[in-house]
Amino acid sequence: MSTRFPSPDTLHPVTLPDGTVHKGNVFLKAAIKHPNWVIGDYTYANDFDPPENPADWAERLAPYLFALANDKIIIGKFGQIAHDVRFITDGANHAREGFSTFPFAIHQPERFGAYASTLRPGRDIVLGHDVWIGTGARILAGSQIGNGVIIGAGAVVSGVIPDYAVIMGNRATIHHMRFNHDTIAALNQIAWWDWGIDKILANEEAITGADISRLRAV
Repeated sequence: MSTRFPSPDTLHPVTLPDGTVHKGNVFLKAAIKHPNWVIGDYTYANDFDPPENPADWAERLAPYLFALANDKIIIGKFGQIAHDVRFITDGANHAREGFSTFPFAIHQPERFGAYASTLRPGRDIVLGHDVWIGTGARILAGSQIGNGVIIGAGAVVSGVIPDYAVIMGNRATIHHMRFNHDTIAALNQIAWWDWGIDKILANEEAITGADISRLRAV
């Protein structure tokens, strides 16, 4: 008998056949409470060396998204984030208009707080729905990644990535498009990721089997 699909507020949604809960896999909406993260339902991250405290997933994935940051990481639904992925937000940057990029101010407590004002405003990282990020990828500040994008292992991503592109490399470039223009337009219009989970599971074969005619008929 099939068990019910885990709700999006489940911390560890994967249970192995022997009944063991897989602690290295988390639904990020349940794990991350950081105010600068906006996370869609069912988006998960997987790590072979997961943080012991679930709240530490925010720092693990985005170590430069500091408490006073004004930029955000916005991720759609059904995202898939592999081991060793990092989001490199603008908190990692240094001022570079002068002759030196050395952050002198952070080494003096009385000047530390003012240092952020010397940097350009933070740029949000935005991911669409059903995005798969491969092992070791780096997503740079300001990246705008479309629905259904596949990001290859070790890719360094910046800029605007169109829906359903497969990208790889450093700097990441489009290797190919997963589907033709008409199919991509139809998928964005259908927006299966906004359906209830029971409806999604009822049409799982069409979604994972690329049966666009059947999805159009739902």
